[in-house]
Amino acid sequence: MLSRGGGRARPVEGNGFEVFSWYFFRVSGLLLIFFAILHVVIMHVVNTVDEIDYAFVADRWGSPFWKVYDFLLLTLALLHGVNGARVSIEDYVRSAGWRTLAMTTLWVTAFVFMVIGAMAIVSFDPAAFEAAHAGR
Repeated sequence: MLSRGGGRARPVEGNGFEVFSWYFFRVSGLLLIFFAILHVVIMHVVNTVDEIDYAFVADRWGSPFWKVYDFLLLTLALLHGVNGARVSIEDYVRSAGWRTLAMTTLWVTAFVFMVIGAMAIVSFDPAAFEAAHAGR
C-alpha cells in the first residue's frame, strides 16, 4: 500500500519487525545523508585522491572516533541497502522458491560483507604499520 506521499505506508498490522524495518529505513536514510556527505568531503574535498594511501588510513584508523565512524557508516549503509532489497524482493518476487533463494542470497551476501568490513576496521593495527615503517 502506498502512502499519500508516494512511498510505502507505515505498517499498521503484522509483526513488530515490519514496523521496526519501516522506521529503520527512514532513520538510517537520514543518518546516511550526513555520514556520506562528511565521508565525501573528507575523502575527496579536504584530501585529494593522491593523498589517500595506506599511511592515510593508518593515521585515520589510529583514532577510535574514525573507526567507530567508519563502522557505523558500513553498518548503516549495508543494513539500509539490505532492507531496501528485502522489501523489493517481497514486493516483486512472487514464487516462494525464488523468494527464498533471493532472500538467502541477500542475507548471506550481507553477512559476508559485514564480516569482511568489520574485520578490516576492527583488526586494523596502525601501530604495526608504524613499527614496519619506523626505519624509513
